[in-house]
Amino acid sequence: MVHRILADVVVTFHLAFVLFVVLGALFVRRWRWIMWLHLPAVAWGVIVEWTGWTCPLTPVENWLRVWGEEAGYTGGFIDQYVTAVLYPTGLPPAAHRLLGVAVLAVNLVLYWRVLSPPRAVTL
Repeated sequence: MVHRILADVVVTFHLAFVLFVVLGALFVRRWRWIMWLHLPAVAWGVIVEWTGWTCPLTPVENWLRVWGEEAGYTGGFIDQYVTAVLYPTGLPPAAHRLLGVAVLAVNLVLYWRVLSPPRAVTL
């Protein structure tokens, strides 16, 4: 039971990290220091997608599930909804490269919007 909870915590943290990679620039306008955490996270996310590396959180989660004598991702909210988002089955390598490009594009647009000076509104 403890292993399942720990595995779910790892998956939740993994999902939070993915969301931070994609949308973390939204926090930069209010807290500029987050940029120094976010930019390396974006680099890591893009590198993982482009190279096919496995994020270290994935084997940790799988190890916890095996250690807890679980067989895969069945049952529970975390397993049903969050895991499917992080680990879609049958995703070809080209799709991973496209996801990396999408992460870069989203972040370039967000940083452009967040860091550009506010424009005067004319009526």
